[in-house]
Amino acid sequence: MGIKRDKTNSKEDFIIVEKETDNSEKNKINSKENSETEIILASDMLPEDILILPQQDKPIFPGPIFPMILPTGDTAEQIKEIYEDKEKKNILGFLYVKGEHESNTADIVIKNMSKIGSVARIMTIKSDKTGITQVFLQGIQRFEVLQIKKEEKKIIAHVAYIKEIYVEDEEVKAMTLGIMNTLREIMKNNPIFSEEIKMFLSRGTWDNAGILADFAVTLTTASGKELQEVLECIDIKKRLEKALFLLRKELDLNQLKEKITHQIEEKITKQQRDFFLREQLKVIKNELGLEKDQTAEEVGKYEKRIAKLKLSKEATEKINEEMERIKILSPQSPEYAVSKNYLDWLTALPWGTTTKDKLDVEAARKILDKDHYGLDDVKKRILEFIGVSKLRGTVEGSILCFIGPPGVGKTSLGRSIAHALGRKFFRFSLGGMRDEAEIKGHRRTYIGALPGKIIQTLKTTGTQNPVIMLDEIDKVGASYRGDPASALLEVLDPEQNSTFIDHYLDVAFDLSKVMFIATANVPDTIPEALLDRMETIRIAGYITPEKTEIAKRHLITRLLPKHGLTKKDVTFTKGAIRYLIDGYAREAGVRALEKAIKGCLRKIATMKAEGKTKDKYLVKIKNIEELLGRPKFNDDIMMKQHQSGVVMGLAWTSLGGTVLFIEAIAIPGKKGLQQTGKLGDVMIESSSIAFSFVHSNASKFKIEKDFFEHNSIHLHVPAGATPKDGPSAGVTMTTALISRATKSIVPTHLAMTGELTLTGNVLPVGGIREKMIAAKKAKVKDVILPSLNQKDFEEIPETVRSGLHPHYVSHYKEIYSLLFEEKLKKIRKKRES
Repeated sequence: MGIKRDKTNSKEDFIIVEKETDNSEKNKINSKENSETEIILASDMLPEDILILPQQDKPIFPGPIFPMILPTGDTAEQIKEIYEDKEKKNILGFLYVKGEHESNTADIVIKNMSKIGSVARIMTIKSDKTGITQVFLQGIQRFEVLQIKKEEKKIIAHVAYIKEIYVEDEEVKAMTLGIMNTLREIMKNNPIFSEEIKMFLSRGTWDNAGILADFAVTLTTASGKELQEVLECIDIKKRLEKALFLLRKELDLNQLKEKITHQIEEKITKQQRDFFLREQLKVIKNELGLEKDQTAEEVGKYEKRIAKLKLSKEATEKINEEMERIKILSPQSPEYAVSKNYLDWLTALPWGTTTKDKLDVEAARKILDKDHYGLDDVKKRILEFIGVSKLRGTVEGSILCFIGPPGVGKTSLGRSIAHALGRKFFRFSLGGMRDEAEIKGHRRTYIGALPGKIIQTLKTTGTQNPVIMLDEIDKVGASYRGDPASALLEVLDPEQNSTFIDHYLDVAFDLSKVMFIATANVPDTIPEALLDRMETIRIAGYITPEKTEIAKRHLITRLLPKHGLTKKDVTFTKGAIRYLIDGYAREAGVRALEKAIKGCLRKIATMKAEGKTKDKYLVKIKNIEELLGRPKFNDDIMMKQHQSGVVMGLAWTSLGGTVLFIEAIAIPGKKGLQQTGKLGDVMIESSSIAFSFVHSNASKFKIEKDFFEHNSIHLHVPAGATPKDGPSAGVTMTTALISRATKSIVPTHLAMTGELTLTGNVLPVGGIREKMIAAKKAKVKDVILPSLNQKDFEEIPETVRSGLHPHYVSHYKEIYSLLFEEKLKKIRKKRES
């Protein structure tokens, strides 16, 4: 009867197969898998039934001697019993248990045991007084489990032994040499295995490829699963291949470990060398009397700073507390660096350090006139502010906010005020700021903590009373990090900022001497509580004559040196400057005008560099298009159209005032109202009010009785891609509807603004100055305004008002009388005569 594994069984259960054999082959059967191995019956030396010890770490291989240390227990007793029983021939079986399991009961262990393991012979057993048993075993041979069962606390297996036969083969020789060379490399990098490898080679067993593969893998740090795959590999070639792979992997790992170890040793050696050199330098300096205690030196530096400052009682106590703390800390301590940085900030602030204010109204007027042309009302307000401050003897208490479109000189006005007062000036932008720590600072508990922008500015200026400009205050945002606008409430409140507490300093600092100037394009997005703390000054923008003077006096003079030119090289005619303004720079400010002048100067500088022009270049109207290309703006075609249903209105935007044309047409068929032009909700409501008002008063406006019954009205505001909103177009829409319904033409030289109610009342609107500037640019002669806006119109400078004839109305019937009852023609004839 022979024993072998049945390959047709998919579950790989252990079975016994009977086979007729002759006497010569009674003890062996050739394996179908490999001609170099055979599975044999138990001989007299190796029993058929053996005790199995599960191995959960790594499998045991035939060949090596290995120790086992066992505590008092069943396993130790079972091994002693086998050792003392001569019939069992000191033989144990070891099987690797696959995977890890929460419960290691005998059934689970048996279920997860591998099918192939190794038997080992017990060589010696020793027990000490504590009951610990030390066993030395030697692996002998592979076996395959045929049957396995549990007897009381023992696991007994019926096995068949696998015998290996070495066959000469070139491929086997090549892999054997590869393993031998790798072992020698491992000997160089890992002295732990060098003696073991030498002993193995000295025994002369290295010429057996199977034994060599088994020995080689035991030297690796491969996992139990990988080693079990080698143990189960009966085919010698495949086993050599797996062993060589694991061995090369181990060699690469050893080389990487050596490289890392070498790098670490080099780093440690350098650090030790630097440490010793520093210590030697320290001793040398002490001997020469050059060494000073670092902490004492820092404390001395802070004491010198404190002597020059006028600290508050709270700040003095805080500084003294930190100085006592720093004296007992080691300079290498992280807390030392935190305390030192804190003291640096506290002692670097300008406690009690101020500049003397120049409260001279006449001198301030000259500086403002020199730096800025126009803006008479703004200058007047600033001079009033300086005059009051002179009588009070201090500039405390007022916080200015300049509101106006981009490019009108808000920032430069702040700089001029600082110059007039003799104070230092600092500007930082609030645009897009979303973290309140930017204003109030970070807590010192955070890594990289710093004070807020206000405290940083005071340190930079070195004075407690600078002029700080908070630019773009209308663009402050809020996020999960907090609301910077709320943090500014304490900064900009004259009643609170005398005890401003930055989170980093945690000490009250007096900001009442600081003059804050904020700038914004529109007031709508400034939080109401913040706007309430500031005194607003509106800057509407510049008209063409003002822009012309600004270009002549400031822009051209400043830009010439930046382009490598002088006044001897270039001259702009007054007509050319006006052409630049009308064709390339119609915005409220002067930034676009500055860009246009830069474009001209660049072209002229290039021509001069190329030698194309040597004489003085005179910029005239006729050669501007050669320098800048075709104009960006042309006279609005709507201004030249004399037809019913088209009326010019006046609107306000964040970029200044503008003219707004409104068109109305009647479409025969279904009745109703349609609006286009990307209108906002308020503007759509204004159109509905205008439609209802005209419809309900059709007879008074001499509109045909069935006009609205047989026609659909379409209102459109050109520049349809631009969003528009606001109530001030109410009277303009009403006029366009009446003009279309009565087929009357509204004069093109007339513009209007005002909010209309359902009963026909005309309500006041805002942005009158900006709207009048836009009317002036559009060459408007007559403007219709609400009566309650008369004061606003009269406050506009004469330079803007000149040429504009206002008509004040409180009810729409006055507009109707003016436009559709020939009154305006009579007024114009009387005015012309």
